[in-house]
Amino acid sequence: MSSFDRRIFLLSAMALTGCGFTPAYAPGGAGRALRGRVAIDAPDTREGYALVEQLTKSFGTPTSPAYRLSYRIRTERNSVGITRDQEISRYHITGRVAYTLTEIAGGTPVASGEAQSFTAYSATGSTVASVTAPRDAYSRLMVILADQIVSQILVQTGTEA
Repeated sequence: MSSFDRRIFLLSAMALTGCGFTPAYAPGGAGRALRGRVAIDAPDTREGYALVEQLTKSFGTPTSPAYRLSYRIRTERNSVGITRDQEISRYHITGRVAYTLTEIAGGTPVASGEAQSFTAYSATGSTVASVTAPRDAYSRLMVILADQIVSQILVQTGTEA
């Protein structure tokens, strides 16, 4: 690393400190404040289980929950690849999750919003692949959406949580 690169790096770090930037998982950061304190609504679908699993990895298993995270999942599947024989060869899945983080004690909403993303999968292949590819795609989509939810909540709550 050249001395010019080091100077740019140090100036950038100082600028971030000056604007109030705090790492989410630093002591006193929002990530630590929420760890083990968020009870997530029970899932009732395969997609819900994948979403809750990823959210639990981020927020931890609730030991003394102070917040409840409720969510609503919506997905839409569209065919995007069609062969000359009019057979679908690829699907595109769009997912949206509306969420609300609420204080359990007072019922006050702390954070809310919507995460959205997409993924795709191939519809061609063996019988096993045609069964596992959609499952894997929906699972990937839920991981992406859960990570977005966590990021949005950390930004909205700051260190107040």
